[in-house]
Amino acid sequence: MESSFKLGRVAGIEVGIHYTWLFAFLLIAWSLAGGFFPANYPGWDAGTYWVLGIVCALALFAAVLVHELSHSLVAISRGQAVRSITLFIFGGVSNLESEAEAPQDEFLISIVGPVTSFVLAGVFWLLLHAVSPRNSPLGAALSYLAFINLLLGVFNLVPGFPLDGGRVLRSIIWATTGSLRRATDIASFVGQGVGFLLILWGVSRLFGGDFLGGLWIAFIGWFLNNAAEATRQQQVLREDLRGIRVAEVMNPHPPLTGPETTVQEFVFDRVLREGERAVLVADQGALLGIVSITDAKSLPQQDWATTPVRAIMTPTPLKTVSADDDLNGALKLLVEGTLNQLPVLRAGQVVGLLSRSDVLRFLQLREELHIRQMPGRAPRSAAV
Repeated sequence: MESSFKLGRVAGIEVGIHYTWLFAFLLIAWSLAGGFFPANYPGWDAGTYWVLGIVCALALFAAVLVHELSHSLVAISRGQAVRSITLFIFGGVSNLESEAEAPQDEFLISIVGPVTSFVLAGVFWLLLHAVSPRNSPLGAALSYLAFINLLLGVFNLVPGFPLDGGRVLRSIIWATTGSLRRATDIASFVGQGVGFLLILWGVSRLFGGDFLGGLWIAFIGWFLNNAAEATRQQQVLREDLRGIRVAEVMNPHPPLTGPETTVQEFVFDRVLREGERAVLVADQGALLGIVSITDAKSLPQQDWATTPVRAIMTPTPLKTVSADDDLNGALKLLVEGTLNQLPVLRAGQVVGLLSRSDVLRFLQLREELHIRQMPGRAPRSAAV
């Protein structure tokens, strides 16, 4: 999940918040100020309740950040790269560059989150016992934070993928069976089961009169169900593409043009006549950049005939892949970079172009032909 707003860096890791976090923050602050604290600590003025609600909502998300930071730091210690941490409506997520390479890595990365929440609960509980009187606003805040961190730790131990407990379950099954795909299937089905139970519980709360609480529980269940299913599909896709090289799927005859080609020639000869939306710009096989319809639209039409494409193209360095790269890595680069195509190089020379449509067509045809495993063979010629 990408951040909507960047907050800065903690321990070298970029931290941001998604726009949905604002809804969660307002909802939690309102429910604390208007419900939880007045019900448990009556007699205070409205301003005190609102200050407590806002402070505790912020402290809760700070605790979630510490929880996610523990995941990230352990992941880094196990050799994994961490892109960022994002806080969103359901808490937070550590955006790792890749999945764990071994079950013990996933176990350690996953279990440290709930353990951190339990430690935070213990810290707030000890601080509460140092406060007198305990029914003061400070005591109320410490009591709530001790309880909510304990609840956060317990909830994350529920074996519902992609919760931490679900990842712990997957790591154990992975270590037992030796199959990450089988472990993912089982853990994600359990996660979907947990999601459906939460949805049913939420609906029953709705009919019982607890509209806000029931809606929130059902929404969490819906999120878990969809996240578990998406994870299973991603794992199936990774397994399907394992061992397939970019050279086997790419277009080995990519649209190329020289740097001195005019924008008019690009538009009329390549876009309108041949239907190309983007063309690689190369000089004797060496990639110089890429020119697209968007680039042409930014230039007044009266200048098309006299302007070379090198003046409007997106120049190198561009994101590229090697013809011998694994297709999984290339697809990840396409998706995460929100790219439509990637130039394919070999020894610094352009030998192909890989697009999202190439990957989709490959998967669709393989599914139609019921091909589950590609036979070992030399890749097709990729010379241009």
